[in-house]
Amino acid sequence: MYQWVSLLSLWAIPVMIAFVLLYGWRKKVPVYETFVEGAKGGLGTTIRILPHLIAMMVAVSMFRESGALDLLLGLIKPALDFLHFPEELVPLALLRPLTGTGSLAIATDLIAQYGPDSFIGRLAATMQGSTDTTLYVLTVYFGAVGIRNSTYALKVGLWSDLAGVIFSLLVVYLVFS
Repeated sequence: MYQWVSLLSLWAIPVMIAFVLLYGWRKKVPVYETFVEGAKGGLGTTIRILPHLIAMMVAVSMFRESGALDLLLGLIKPALDFLHFPEELVPLALLRPLTGTGSLAIATDLIAQYGPDSFIGRLAATMQGSTDTTLYVLTVYFGAVGIRNSTYALKVGLWSDLAGVIFSLLVVYLVFS
């Protein structure tokens, strides 16, 4: 199973890129020109969402630097011990819905400390790929289009992140144990 997953991950992105290029060529879409036009539109979007990005980065920094993360870790430690969930991965699970950069830094540190082929390294990488930056997505994309009521999207996004953490744990146990 490990060799199959390795082969799939090696070829997935190149095959998808080739498929998109060939599909566009077959449908007579000017692929390069379409890409450039999309990049031009992306610049305007970047300018519109910049205030939302700054607000999210400040909020995440305040959460980490205030000690709130450490306090939360102390409160949930008994549950983690009961579930045999590695304590080292809790900051990644908690920060992933908030910040992609912060969670990537945590995942990078975990992989550097424990190694990419360790249980913690594999679980960190799987969690990083199986969850999303929910609050970032809501702040940036909903803010860009002017949506103010994001209650249901927030609930669904956070439940999806929890499911991503749980299933990451299960997949890493099943594939690599």
